Amino acid sequence: MKNLLENINNLIADFQKDAEMQVENGNKAAGTRARKTSLAIEKALKEFRKLSIEDSKK
Repeated sequence: MKNLLENINNLIADFQKDAEMQVENGNKAAGTRARKTSLAIEKALKEFRKLSIEDSKK
């Protein structure tokens, strides 16, 4: 679970960096990376939710 949280934090940091580059500089490649990272974040958050529910049942 700790590794998952670290992964989520890293993905969010990457997303923020790329999203800012797209908004501020109009960098289209950064926008593509941000969209790709957002999908990875969504997947990781679903995994977190699953593990969190399992832990709460113990």
